[in-house]
Amino acid sequence: MSPRDTALRDHLGPELKGRTLSDARQQVSLTDILEHSCLGDRLGELSDSSVLLSTSDQLTSGLVMIELDGVARRMLLCPPDLNPAHLQSLMQDAEIDAVVTDHPEQWSGADGRRIVQARQSAKTAAKARTERATEWLMLTSGTSGVPKIVGHTLEGLTGAIVTDVSAARSNAAVWATFYDIRRYGGLQIFLRAIIGGGSMVLSSVGEALADHVARLQSHGVTHISGTPSHWRKLLMSGSVAGFSPRYVRLSGEIADQAVLDGLRAAFPNASVGHAYASTEAGVGFAVNDGREGFPASLLGRRDGVEMKVVEGSLRVRSTRTAHAYIGRSAADLTDTDGFVDTGDMVELRGDRYYFVGRRGGIINIGGLKVHPEEVEAVINRQPEVRMSRAKSRRSPITGAVVVADVILADDQDAARCDEIRSRILADCKASLAPHKVPAVIKFVSSLDITAAGKLARRDA
Repeated sequence: MSPRDTALRDHLGPELKGRTLSDARQQVSLTDILEHSCLGDRLGELSDSSVLLSTSDQLTSGLVMIELDGVARRMLLCPPDLNPAHLQSLMQDAEIDAVVTDHPEQWSGADGRRIVQARQSAKTAAKARTERATEWLMLTSGTSGVPKIVGHTLEGLTGAIVTDVSAARSNAAVWATFYDIRRYGGLQIFLRAIIGGGSMVLSSVGEALADHVARLQSHGVTHISGTPSHWRKLLMSGSVAGFSPRYVRLSGEIADQAVLDGLRAAFPNASVGHAYASTEAGVGFAVNDGREGFPASLLGRRDGVEMKVVEGSLRVRSTRTAHAYIGRSAADLTDTDGFVDTGDMVELRGDRYYFVGRRGGIINIGGLKVHPEEVEAVINRQPEVRMSRAKSRRSPITGAVVVADVILADDQDAARCDEIRSRILADCKASLAPHKVPAVIKFVSSLDITAAGKLARRDA
């Protein structure tokens, strides 16, 4: 059975006995999902509906996804950090006519849309048979305005997942991710667990990082993913002792050499690599050689994905890319040849491309451009540095200057901090153009991470 020609729940079966989905409160057997429903006898009401899925926890969301795929016409995954002011606009664009939630009392103003309550506690109910290919809708992140709605098919979402299900199921993987499964990166891991027959351990709302990692360890997690910022936060927390996954992956942000080396030191027995994917472009490629960037040989067409670089921006075309921005013109998503312009800027050095930053995140210094990520990559390679953020600060002379906030590995006395600051500046001056060198370096105790797991960026 291929993951491309069936509904998601059709990958569940008695041979998966013992495989589970769990969070801090509850554990659900994958085989029990075939016999019970978190939607009860109201599942049939959602046939051919356009459904907004809005629950407070990931486990309930995962159970509803399995039930609705093949039943609903559309399924819009709503992350918990969505700005309520954007909700009405998004529901109109996605033509939402029903809402599935675990807090129905919060939806009194749903303008006549059906409200269906989802419960983690299983309730016996007959399963609706697969009737249609459900359109999976997700929201873009990283914007202060109304997010775009990105449309995918299950076939496209599973395009990078192992299709030999029997072989994948023999590996008995236990999956986890620091992503939320209602975002593209987390959804990929959720689908891998379901289709590959593995278990999955989900984070819970408000759970402390140390408690989360202890639970991952107790459940024997073998495969785990997150953004570089997620991983830096973990490495700084001191919670890695005793945690020993065999598969560690990064995506969603630039994986610089410092974080890759840090993870290799923390997990010496694990396969450490980074993948390129985005909500619009889908999964592009994986890099498993331990180095930042990617080989230039990956350009062109391979494994069903075609990539090229146009004016420094990576462009991707494949069956894994989204098929539409819902409520917008198709031209907003791809160019005339069907390529998604990712906006991720790359630079060729020898036989390898290196990510230098986002086109929309450029700092303008007196008319000269600076990608904050390239400054951070230099700062992060200092052994005492755990994390940094470069940003702009207004200047009456140049209009702006680069400044940097830096988290050090341990508390340092003033003399030591001065030494480290001097070394950072010397390395920046040796490695970067003069206008990219930070005018100010400030040592801080923490840096904000967005709900999508990315470093929060804002000007000083």
